[in-house]
Amino acid sequence: MRFRDRTIIITGASLGVGRATAELFHREGANVVMVARRLEPLEQAAAALGDGDRTLTIAADVADNEALAHLVRATVERFGGIGGLVNNAGAHFRGPVATREPDELSLMVDVNLRAPIALSSMVLPHLRASGGFIVNVASLAGKVPLDGAATYSATKFGLRAFSYAMAEELRGTNVSVSVVSPGPIDTGFIMDELDEVEDIVLSQEICSAEDVAQMILACASDQRVEREFPVSGAKLATLAYLVPGLRRWLKPRLVAKGAAQKARLRRDRGGG
Repeated sequence: MRFRDRTIIITGASLGVGRATAELFHREGANVVMVARRLEPLEQAAAALGDGDRTLTIAADVADNEALAHLVRATVERFGGIGGLVNNAGAHFRGPVATREPDELSLMVDVNLRAPIALSSMVLPHLRASGGFIVNVASLAGKVPLDGAATYSATKFGLRAFSYAMAEELRGTNVSVSVVSPGPIDTGFIMDELDEVEDIVLSQEICSAEDVAQMILACASDQRVEREFPVSGAKLATLAYLVPGLRRWLKPRLVAKGAAQKARLRRDRGGG
């Protein structure tokens, strides 16, 4: 029970990675503050945990700074402090920049990058008081430019840079900052939009929401700055970033591999 009586805020907690992370920290004895836009699915997820004394659900738009400030106040009022933050909420409007509206692109920046920065700043005094952690959920798309998802990729690059820089700012203090960078995850974020997902994304091994939650818990425990999955995909992404010519040469092969994986997933789900 490594996190007994610690209070952990988790954004995007009604499903997928956020819900799995809330379940994991709850099993570790933590108080979990579950945040998402819609209250009903949040309450359903919290009810499944049991022990309502250790859960708090807050419906909030993380793109709204006033909502974030309310979230921090409500957490401290209920539990007396904050011991950790998991910035997991994400938004992705798929397709090339030319196919998306400016408001959609701006929303991705707000949810994926600006909100984690703002919320990290707001909770930092409380984390300093308690000795806590921040774990940001990025992506392998934050390690190599992903055409077809340029804005999403940019936000994840930014989130990784923010995480590394903030970890350096806080080195030697009682607060750690980490980032997890998974490839495709078997959640609705990918699977409900399978036809729109870029084929190259599915060239990487798919992990589960529980796998990513374990990565988050591990970073919170040992303060490692970054964990990635799959490790081979992370190394390939870094190499492709450093050698753009190699990325262009590999792309047709990776796209073909991802297209084959997409076809298998469709068949497995009865989609033809």
